[in-house]
Amino acid sequence: MNIVYMHTHDTGRYIQPYGYAVPTPNLMQLAREGALFRQAYCAGPTCSPSRAALLTGMVPHSAGMFGLAHLGAQLDDYGKHLVQFLSTNGYETALCGIQHEAPEAEMIGYDRILGNPDFDMSVFDFDAVGWDLQNARAAAEYIKEKRTKPFFLSFGMFSTHLNFPQADPEFEPAYLAPPYPLYDNEINRKQWAGYLTSAKTADRCAGIVLEALRDAGLDNETLVIYTTDHGLPFPRMKCSLFDAGIGVSLIIRTPQGHRKGEAVDALVSHIDLFPTICELAGLSKPDWLQGRSLLPILENETESVRQSVFAEINYHVEYEPMRCVRSERYKYIRNYGETAYLAPNLDTSESKSFLLAHGFLDTEKPREMLFDLYTDPVERVNLADDERYREVKSKMAAELDQWMDSTNDPLLSGNVPLRRTPEVT
Repeated sequence: MNIVYMHTHDTGRYIQPYGYAVPTPNLMQLAREGALFRQAYCAGPTCSPSRAALLTGMVPHSAGMFGLAHLGAQLDDYGKHLVQFLSTNGYETALCGIQHEAPEAEMIGYDRILGNPDFDMSVFDFDAVGWDLQNARAAAEYIKEKRTKPFFLSFGMFSTHLNFPQADPEFEPAYLAPPYPLYDNEINRKQWAGYLTSAKTADRCAGIVLEALRDAGLDNETLVIYTTDHGLPFPRMKCSLFDAGIGVSLIIRTPQGHRKGEAVDALVSHIDLFPTICELAGLSKPDWLQGRSLLPILENETESVRQSVFAEINYHVEYEPMRCVRSERYKYIRNYGETAYLAPNLDTSESKSFLLAHGFLDTEKPREMLFDLYTDPVERVNLADDERYREVKSKMAAELDQWMDSTNDPLLSGNVPLRRTPEVT
């Protein structure tokens, strides 16, 4: 069984299969051919920790990824990366496009690095469109090659990361609605037009790769996984533990056609993908995995494999230690750092500038937050101090404590082992 892992940057669930007016027909078709997970969550809503968790099967602090790889953060052991595990089990491994779990791609151990791996995230006008399309074509050529063993292909797109490309004329800002919690004004409508254009590019690239699989006759021999690292690159989304930050898109299309065209509402975490791949490929799971295989869900043996998911923030640009546990109905967030919002941890954007100009930094983050997601899915009513929810809060807090203890979270000793990164202005 071959494996194609397609991933975008900062997309959240804002693609067509999740009901949004985002033109992604290729991903829509993939969802119709596979299983669409409606309640999938990353383990950390910043780029490198999220990807590290997915590709090691461990939460970020267990994997040692506390910050951003391009600022020097690294895994404790790249021998626990999915790529090296698959290599030792007879797979040819290839990277095409972006990776963000190592300062240098060569550290990961891919057999081949395809296309153009060079990009500079510090360049605000980086040509993501041209870069992604070039790499999509390189990935397609790789798929068509003749080989004697199965392959694992990681195809990573820079889209839909800021800075967005010039908006296509079809996306008229006057007739667009920015996603919640962005305020509906001209600034945010224009920004949203840019996102839609970027998402259109990502979908085009996904289509090139999927078409190559069809043309090569590999559809029935290849596991296809599409996901993203975390939520949209706007305030209260990326680098936040709200659902808009940790909620991710996830589509799994298996060669066997598991749950074809179905929406799956089970809570799942990115760390569940590594053990799922192991079981689908018939490989023994390594002992470091913390996730749970989704195969019982895919085979309709059970409705769920977990009752809760967990996520964390340590470093983005600045130190902002936070933890959360989310069940189907409730979410409990604990803030270990400053109560002030940290401007450097909000990606540079028009929406950020608008909020900063209108007092966003005058608000504070509570030490604890509790949300009833049934009655308050947008997470605006903090119930942490509401006596009616005392038992719920106590239970959720204890569950978070137990998870932190079982995963040896360094916050339990008051220390996260990573230097502060230079302040970004």
